[in-house]
Amino acid sequence: MKYLDEYRDAEAARKFADAIARITTRSWTIMEVCGGQTHAIVKFGIDQLLPDKITLLHGPGCPVCVTPLELIDKALDIAARPEVIFTSFGDMLRVPGSHADLLSVKAAGGDVRMVYSPLDALKLAQQNPGKQVVFFAVGFETTAPANAMAVYQAAQQGVENFSILVSHVLVPPAIEAILSSSTNRVQAFLAAGHVCVVVGYEEYLPLAQKYGVPFVVTGFEPVDILQGIYMTVRQLEEGRAEVENQYARAVRREGNVPAQQIIREVFEVVPRKWRGIGSIPHSGLGLRAAYADFDAEKRFGLGELTVEEPSACISGLVLQGVKKPNQCPAFGMLCTPEHPLGATMVSSEGACAAYYRYRRQEVLSSQSLVLSPENSAAGLQLPGASQPLVIGEGDE
Repeated sequence: MKYLDEYRDAEAARKFADAIARITTRSWTIMEVCGGQTHAIVKFGIDQLLPDKITLLHGPGCPVCVTPLELIDKALDIAARPEVIFTSFGDMLRVPGSHADLLSVKAAGGDVRMVYSPLDALKLAQQNPGKQVVFFAVGFETTAPANAMAVYQAAQQGVENFSILVSHVLVPPAIEAILSSSTNRVQAFLAAGHVCVVVGYEEYLPLAQKYGVPFVVTGFEPVDILQGIYMTVRQLEEGRAEVENQYARAVRREGNVPAQQIIREVFEVVPRKWRGIGSIPHSGLGLRAAYADFDAEKRFGLGELTVEEPSACISGLVLQGVKKPNQCPAFGMLCTPEHPLGATMVSSEGACAAYYRYRRQEVLSSQSLVLSPENSAAGLQLPGASQPLVIGEGDE
């Protein structure tokens, strides 16, 4: 398939891996800021092809994972109301709130439906004038244009029974929060190609200059990622801190201008709390005053809510790149996709889910005390093994 098979070519991947090894003379720490890239890295064993001096950290690149716990609880509150049809992408249905998830609400009688587009939710509102239809608007800049268009069309067509629960987050402010942290050890970033398709990459220029770190806009296939790492390491070794575009077949410097225009029409930049990280200024999108009637939080009178994260879950540290999933003592035992402690284990873009799917046998066997005597007495068993895929093999 054009633009797929050639970017999964094993020989091309090995050439980039060899080139990275040849130019690497020092230890470098690089963060990918995209859950899709994280899954590709773990699935295809890309990190295992790199020299030991290269460390890859997984950043807050999963919008489902960073949706704050209190917003999940607000979604559960709305979805349980008899007058509501609550719609969402499938990833959000099993993300745990304080006491339940959206599938639990559905099982208890709530009208919760999975949709593939916010425009599907708008159509449901038109077809069900006696119901309040709410769409859970989650995502980075990538999903913002479609969500903005749904609200814009609802306003233009006078669809008064449609609203959205907004949890949009923006990538550059999160990167700056990481770079400005006293615990930061990231020296370069692989910028998410799909985000840059929408917004371009000019926002990374001042960050590269201010913090002296390279950014390489990178795609999602194995060869993409290895080429992005090669370009990043080359900059680091040469002492450069620039913004380069590996994903040139899809990304332009200015991005998608019409998409940006509809985002600016409907949304404005607001502070946003990130699950496990905290509040980051200027890191979210909220509805402008002209579209406030479509704000589900206001429509259903949901005020401020503060919820504590589960103490056993280290997803916040995983999202910040401080720890990896294999460093969590709950991994694969207390926390599994069937019974997740946090969103990083259940989301299809979550780092913990990637490790569980492709490396759980490796992780569990490397832990010194996977089963304590107490757990053995309780009859707990190890999850089944899962072999990691390697470059050159097809999808499952």
